[in-house]
Amino acid sequence: MSGIFQRMSMIFRAKADKALDKAEDPRETLDYSYQRQLELLQKVRRGVADVATSRKRVELQANGLNTQIDKLNQQAQKALEVNREDLAREALTRKSGLQQQLGDLQTQHAQLQGEEEKLVRASQRLQAKVDAFRTRKETIKATYSAAEAQTRINEAFTGIGEEMGDVGLAIQRAEDKTAEMQARAGAVDELIASGALEDSTGMAKDDITLELEQLASTSDVESELAQMKAALAGGSSASTPAIEGQQAAPAAEPTQQAAQPAQPSQPAQPTQPAQPNGDIR
Repeated sequence: MSGIFQRMSMIFRAKADKALDKAEDPRETLDYSYQRQLELLQKVRRGVADVATSRKRVELQANGLNTQIDKLNQQAQKALEVNREDLAREALTRKSGLQQQLGDLQTQHAQLQGEEEKLVRASQRLQAKVDAFRTRKETIKATYSAAEAQTRINEAFTGIGEEMGDVGLAIQRAEDKTAEMQARAGAVDELIASGALEDSTGMAKDDITLELEQLASTSDVESELAQMKAALAGGSSASTPAIEGQQAAPAAEPTQQAAQPAQPSQPAQPTQPAQPNGDIR
């Protein structure tokens, strides 16, 4: 049983670690660390202020003791001047007690001053580290943001991102449906043409009707083309001016001469030999 529980605990820790790693944002972690360092620096500064306050309080107490010591010393002198040795002795006894307290305060003051100096140096070093961490943090955040943006752009180009993957699937489905509809339309056209299906609109035409319509259309085109050629030829002959003193040759004669079949050439007659003119005398 212990092995099973250990295995379950390991699986749970692995799952939790994977989920935390996926949810973790380095930029948020860096900001949190920087915030913690600022809080620590603030605590150190408060500690410096507290030690400085304690040192200042000891200084004030020491100044007060010095004032009392000076006063007792003056009182002892006055007592001796009036022959009151007992009062002078009492003043000097109190002065001795105050001097012991003053010595203790001076020792405490030196300790507090040393602690204050240590805390000030520690605060300065910590401030430098916090400033360096802040610069490094901003650099890492900027680099991470740039890498994240580049990754998203590359995923968008390659189509492996979640959003672009959904778009690619939608395009693929649309293309499949379009191909299916085209195939269905072609199949229905073939069935209607073969007569397997009837056109309920009554607008379907068989092959013979289509061929006859095509021939009629071709005949109309040829007739219109011939009319345009005749109109163009008549306009050209009418626009040419006749030369003065000459009659325009009828345009039809060259056409008629060209239309007459060529006469067969006569066979060449054999050349007769030259006859003698008589005897040469």
